[in-house]
Amino acid sequence: MANASGFFSPSVPSLRRRVQPSIGLYRSGFCFPAKISKRVFCSSTIEGAEKLSPSQSRVPRIVSKGCKLVGCGSAVPSLQISNDDLAKIVETSDEWISVRTGIRNRRVLSGKDSLTALAVEAAKRALEMAQVDPDEVDLVLMCTSTPEDLFGSAPQIQKALGCKKNPLAYDITAACSGFVLGLVSAACHIRGGGFHNVLVIGADALSRYVDWTDRGTCILFGDAAGAVLVQACDSEQDGLFAFDLHSDGDGQRHLNASMKNNETDSTLGSNGSVLDVPQARSSYSCIQMNGKEVFRFAVRCVPQSIESALEKAGLSGSNIDWLLLHQANQRIIDAVATRLEVPPERVISNLAQYGNTSAASIPLALDEAVRSGKVQSGHTIATAGFGAGLTWGSAIVRWG
Repeated sequence: MANASGFFSPSVPSLRRRVQPSIGLYRSGFCFPAKISKRVFCSSTIEGAEKLSPSQSRVPRIVSKGCKLVGCGSAVPSLQISNDDLAKIVETSDEWISVRTGIRNRRVLSGKDSLTALAVEAAKRALEMAQVDPDEVDLVLMCTSTPEDLFGSAPQIQKALGCKKNPLAYDITAACSGFVLGLVSAACHIRGGGFHNVLVIGADALSRYVDWTDRGTCILFGDAAGAVLVQACDSEQDGLFAFDLHSDGDGQRHLNASMKNNETDSTLGSNGSVLDVPQARSSYSCIQMNGKEVFRFAVRCVPQSIESALEKAGLSGSNIDWLLLHQANQRIIDAVATRLEVPPERVISNLAQYGNTSAASIPLALDEAVRSGKVQSGHTIATAGFGAGLTWGSAIVRWG
């Protein structure tokens, strides 16, 4: 049975549990105050536990493993579309777009380009930086809302990487929050499941779901992939200090790409269905977004989430070296930084060149910052993703 923090302990339904959360473990983050040993207790105290056999014992066991970020990589399509290019399609201009969003260019998949191939390229670069062989990977997490297979793309990435030991691979769907959820999931697998090398990939191709006649959305999105290798380490080296995760399904009306049924012949559907069974071939609509409401949501909830994660980590804004947000809109990035009192020189942003790449935006920006020498080993980063769902979450991490 999984407890609220993702760790597993035996299920004993006949006993009434008295939960006593241990220091160091929270539902929404791992909290390790500076003067407290970084040890995580994995099970709750149970009334009557002394009557259990050794195999059923619910005495808390200590997980001494931590996790750290040791490699990153990214990949983008070759086709670049500028604001001037978009001005030839819809009524807009480079100035109109850049002033309102901070975006000047974006990369888009074209021709025989594949999102899976981009994800594989990013993953290979992360493994190369970490000096880890594909056969040493225990788990592949593909954070995407635009898989190229309805049943997920992660296994195909595992195959393309040449992982001969058949490690588990699965997709995580949480739109622009996906990569942060992937990091937290990796930490839970390492701390509670004994995994050693977890590859977290953020990749999306939202250009495939954009209405290119709608200037409110077509100017925003681009395609990309980014990856990070999360590796097990001693608790003293732990690099994920705390996190904070949320969702609000009521906000789905402000940002979605919902299922729709295409009209077909009333006798025989395009997928071969007949009579009373569904007679339409289902597909997703183009992205629908209420920009003003999404902006209000982001500038209200993201700072609160980061402040909550910092509090759990026993840190303040002055303790972080970098602020790395999902690259959605420069106005959002600036507003959050101002709220947290983080100066512009400590804010990572590559939005101007790539636009909103959804789950890929954080690892893409991180990879460029690491390879340029801006982010160095030991630096503390406050990162946050936010978007469709609505979902949002933050994590306080150390690089290297």
